[in-house]
Amino acid sequence: MAGRKRTTHRSVSGTKLYAVRDAKGRFVDIQTYKRAHGADLKRKSRKEKGK
Repeated sequence: MAGRKRTTHRSVSGTKLYAVRDAKGRFVDIQTYKRAHGADLKRKSRKEKGK
């Protein structure tokens, strides 16, 4: 999923969501902001790894 653009949405209950779409505009992956953000913080970027 790295490198794909995410769009934010809100669920009916008000939870913030990240959605990833494919080239045709269909949803590929939908995650809660809390889970996606936590995973992003745990991963290191290429620059942090030292390539």
